[in-house]
Amino acid sequence: MKNNSIDISAIRERLQNLNGKQYWRSLEEVAETEEFQHWVENEFRYSPMDWSDGFSRRKFLQLMGASMALAGLNACTLQPTEKIIPYVEAPEDIIPGKPLFFATALTLGGFATGVLVESHMGRPTKIEGNPDHPASLGATDVFAQASILELYDPDRSQVVTHLGRISTSENFLNAMNTELEAQRLNDGAGIRILTETVTSPTLENQISSFLAEFPLAKWHQYEPVCRDNSQKGAQLAFGEFVDTHYDFTKADVILSLDADFLYQTPGNLRYTRQFTGRRKVEHGHADMNRLYAVESTPSLAGAIADHRLALRPTQISVLAQAVAKELDVPRQFGLNLESYDPQSLISTAPNVGPWIRALASDLKKHRGSSLVIAGESQPAEVHLLVHAMNSLLGNVGATVHYIDSVAANPVIQNDSITELTSDMEAGSVDLLLVVGGNPLFNTPADLNFAEKMAKVKTRVHLSLYDDETSELCHWHIPQAHSLETWSDARAFDGTLSLMQPLIAPLYGGKSAHEFLALFIGEPGKTSHDILKDYWQTQRPGADFEVFWQTSLHDGVVAGTAFTPRRVNFKIANKTLRIEDGSSRIAKNGKPSSTENLEITFAPDPTIGDGRFANNGWLQELPKPLTKLTWDNAALMSPATAEALHLKNEEVVELQSGGRSVEAPVWIVPGHADNCVTVHFGYGRTRGGKLGTDTGFNAFALRTTESPWFARGLKLEKTGREYQLASTQMHQSMEGRDLVRSATLEEFVAQPELFHEMGHEPDDAMSLYPPWEYNGYSWGMAVDLNSCIGCNACTVACQSENNISVVGKDQVAKGREMHWIRVDRYYEGDLDNPETHHQPVMCMHCENAPCEVVCPVAATTHSDEGLNEMVYNRCVGTRYCSNNCPYKVRRFNFFLYADYETSSLKMRRNPDVTVRTRGIMEKCTYCVQRINTARIDAKKADRKISDGDIVTACQQVCPADAIVFGDINDPESRVSKLKADHRNYSILAELGTRPRTSYLAKIKNPNPEIKKA
Repeated sequence: MKNNSIDISAIRERLQNLNGKQYWRSLEEVAETEEFQHWVENEFRYSPMDWSDGFSRRKFLQLMGASMALAGLNACTLQPTEKIIPYVEAPEDIIPGKPLFFATALTLGGFATGVLVESHMGRPTKIEGNPDHPASLGATDVFAQASILELYDPDRSQVVTHLGRISTSENFLNAMNTELEAQRLNDGAGIRILTETVTSPTLENQISSFLAEFPLAKWHQYEPVCRDNSQKGAQLAFGEFVDTHYDFTKADVILSLDADFLYQTPGNLRYTRQFTGRRKVEHGHADMNRLYAVESTPSLAGAIADHRLALRPTQISVLAQAVAKELDVPRQFGLNLESYDPQSLISTAPNVGPWIRALASDLKKHRGSSLVIAGESQPAEVHLLVHAMNSLLGNVGATVHYIDSVAANPVIQNDSITELTSDMEAGSVDLLLVVGGNPLFNTPADLNFAEKMAKVKTRVHLSLYDDETSELCHWHIPQAHSLETWSDARAFDGTLSLMQPLIAPLYGGKSAHEFLALFIGEPGKTSHDILKDYWQTQRPGADFEVFWQTSLHDGVVAGTAFTPRRVNFKIANKTLRIEDGSSRIAKNGKPSSTENLEITFAPDPTIGDGRFANNGWLQELPKPLTKLTWDNAALMSPATAEALHLKNEEVVELQSGGRSVEAPVWIVPGHADNCVTVHFGYGRTRGGKLGTDTGFNAFALRTTESPWFARGLKLEKTGREYQLASTQMHQSMEGRDLVRSATLEEFVAQPELFHEMGHEPDDAMSLYPPWEYNGYSWGMAVDLNSCIGCNACTVACQSENNISVVGKDQVAKGREMHWIRVDRYYEGDLDNPETHHQPVMCMHCENAPCEVVCPVAATTHSDEGLNEMVYNRCVGTRYCSNNCPYKVRRFNFFLYADYETSSLKMRRNPDVTVRTRGIMEKCTYCVQRINTARIDAKKADRKISDGDIVTACQQVCPADAIVFGDINDPESRVSKLKADHRNYSILAELGTRPRTSYLAKIKNPNPEIKKA
């Protein structure tokens, strides 16, 4: 285990004494540790194998001679015999080599996101956003992208089991008929249905039919990331459940109270597009919005904010009350803020007073064009204050809209699961039907759900995986994937989508519709018939088929978005008491012992609440801000780690509410002091080959009383260390500022500011004559002012280009295979730095250093400017990687690609070569898409138009931060961006002439806060 001890005080002092700007990616970089120097000096720190004997010059020449010989023979290798079996009758709509696209939707947390699924010869291979869907606008997030891998996962449940033994659907049906006959005698009083959040009208109708037949049965809903606090806040404010959604296009000033509206929240893709659309600064246009973010754990919203304040979770509610008082909310609404204690803020954040006053003044100046948002982790009372502030600021009807609840049966899910647990403990439940979800793993620890569930006479679980809940159930039924079944679901704004299958169930799974059909007297009825029959009752008439076909084709049922409605304040209790916990924190703002801490719970940024734990793409995806892979950790600030004498990877025991777990420490600049964040979703005991026994189970500390944060956390050292695989030091480039940023005021005053930050050599300095690109000349521009660092581009590239998963051990050695990485940089203060994200892919240099060193011409340059890879020539010398200043090349040290698992072979993109061991690979600018567009244009007898070619990373990006096109076309969007004042190239001083350039980042801080 490496020594991770660093002097945080020395790092803080060094950053404070810097002149000018400096960007850094890790504490080790600032401290200039030996480990960091190793990463900088040697990209591949580990040899592919340990040589047992000395490696002599003679042996080297022998091996090189063999490699050179194989270089010529590689293309002549005898390939195994393969047979092509033709269709007996060829389908009319399938042309070999030409994909089809189908509109459908995927759900997360019950809410739908419209997608277009690419299908090759009946095999879905890639997911894109549906431009016509209001929750997608053509983009997707990492979870939607990775769901294609989940579809083909060989670890998915494949058989019906009874008491752990393989059974049949017929046996299950007979057993359930017997159970239902017994329950009819008492109107189903012993039946409970447990689902996750439901927005499907068809599924709601089926459950209602079941409850009509068994009127004393109960329907419960639960998932760990629910909307309880926002719903309770609406109840407090309006006396009813309503959903709130926002229009960021009209918001000039935004206050986010622990709300990461850019990630893992219903509508986040639309919000990202709207928000970043107001961050565009193109050709002198500078109508930027301004974001204030208050949070405990660094988030994507906080990273892009113009002003960010890091507070403990209990202090955020105090700040919300302070802002409300500045806006005169208590007097206007007759509220008594009984628990308001400004000293609890001032004692730990002395400058917070002027910050709050400047913020409130800014909100007042932008009445009707401002916006206040509270995150789901904040108490219901904070949501009430937010509703009041938005109303008082005149934002309702402009930037804030209220609609009826989109959920089919809105409930407080924490109360619902508690009621179910009480009924099970009392012996009132005879038959429990768990439709999806994994409550045994993710319910609050104080419920002891497993113990109470064991008292139920008959337990049935429908799920994708044979997981922890399935293990305790009598019956387990394999569930069909969303891409294998018919269904329907609503988006965050109520827009309805009909979901259609792309492939027959690979493992014989049943949809939730088919499962419930067994209990309402419709066994054997297909999802298609269930869905179509329901909608025929809703849309009767001769034009039903037109409606059906149009809705399926578009992926959206026209006119189904909920209409914004008026709400009236009906605040029953005017006295608000929100505990702030200030008495538990030392007055100097530092923990006086390991017991004066708070703990914050959050879903993991890559595997969510644990449902994606067996997804290799997401496990290996670096988390946006910590850059951890394959694990979670106890996140804390540098000041807290320093006060408690802790270092990275040191294992501590976290004790909260009489419960404890062990977790490794990870220090995160910008994290709030005196609190620890744990991401739940890890620690699975039955999560598949990849998901089992990774990380620790944070659900073991989460309770019904404290689902999002708790006071009184105790922390004890164990004396052990645990290796974490982080990519934050990988591909580091020492002493080179690759990110450029400035304030809006600085940019307006000096538009050429960013060109003066670097040196770009004259083209005439080259020893070679310039190449004339007479036809197309491809290039890319990346807007750092739009990029939020969500990593969707990384997963999209992995899906499009058949990129392999390598595993935790290989990632720890710097061997991850991602063609595009998103580097995270810090700037300024250690305790609250500014954060920048920069996607880095192959630059496709016109003077590419990699091309001239390849001994077998495996790296070549096309007449359209592409830096191309000829995999069949590559012999793996890695000279190209050693000579690449951008460190964007990836080497297959082992045979990472799975050639054996038949289901995974079906997932691969047939247009992209699958690489093998000893081959170098990198970003190709999605050359397969370029060739497809070229063929289509040739058939139409025209040139390729701007926008015909959309790379995978560009297509997935919700922020519209990546633009690709022909830089020879002065009217192309990419050419116009490259002509912008903010455009610059990284490491341009090397004379590589990269075709990928960046638009510098602009922030829009409040001058009043800057003065304060």
